[in-house]
Amino acid sequence: MSQRTFKIFRYNPETDKKPSYKTYTIEVEPSWTILDALNEIKWYHDGSLTYRRSCRHGICGSCAMQINGLNDLSCELQISNYPKDPIVIDPLPGFEIYKDLAVNMEPFYAALKRVKPWLINDNPPPGSERLQSPEEFKLMGDSIACILCAACTSSCPSFWTDEDYLGPAALLKAFRYTFDTRDEGFEDRLEALDNKHGLWRCHKITNCFTACPKNLNPTEAISKLQRKVVSEKW
Repeated sequence: MSQRTFKIFRYNPETDKKPSYKTYTIEVEPSWTILDALNEIKWYHDGSLTYRRSCRHGICGSCAMQINGLNDLSCELQISNYPKDPIVIDPLPGFEIYKDLAVNMEPFYAALKRVKPWLINDNPPPGSERLQSPEEFKLMGDSIACILCAACTSSCPSFWTDEDYLGPAALLKAFRYTFDTRDEGFEDRLEALDNKHGLWRCHKITNCFTACPKNLNPTEAISKLQRKVVSEKW
């Protein structure tokens, strides 16, 4: 084991006038992730530390936070990848802070609901399943792999400055269903997409692509949605 130092954002709106950082130096195993270190701190050093976690396998997205200035999943980041101390841990930017590293995700989920992220098809269902060819499936690209961790959305300056902006995660979900050949809900999503708080707020700076822990490209998906909106209207 070796000693490592973590500088962690701390803030309780109910008791603190302003945020601060607290430093912890702990013993870590060579194979530990950032989440393992947070668990060690909370379980054995400071039970007041607050953060979200669940699956520990990069699937649920709940442990997304900012490590050394970059959004990512703390369960997937090896401590050994950070040779210098302290490792600085902050909450995802752009969200209201509930406490420490836990933020209010309600605006994120509200934006997601606006794009109707489910299959819309009023035709009677077939006896077995709605089939797709491999070529049709490829139209959705890797968008189906989004785990809704919000790392992309909270990295977007447009999201920071426009509380009504859908954000890249919601727009990626809109792309996923719009380009699903089994879906017929494009017109139902158009009102949410085709306005200054939707597709046209994106300025293509690709922060979302850089931040995505699954290497998805919301910027590309947004561009394809924009082209579809224009082609359908004109």
